[in-house]
Amino acid sequence: MRNITVAVDDDTYKRARIAAAERDTSISALVKAYLEQLASHETETERLKRQEREIRSRIAAFTASQRLSREDLHSRSQ
Repeated sequence: MRNITVAVDDDTYKRARIAAAERDTSISALVKAYLEQLASHETETERLKRQEREIRSRIAAFTASQRLSREDLHSRSQ
């Protein structure tokens, strides 16, 4: 487990102490819970990789017979 040091202004520290006391916990516990929640979310890279896998799985089911004919592709609505 790692320890970290965070510098905040006096007003922020006082308000954080009050918020922690109201929740019957410590500032450290509040910060730890926040960081754990932040780290548990999917990163942008992970999200994009997941989306790519999902799209590739749908593309894999694609066959050439599902394509539009040249005439259908270039037809105009009348």
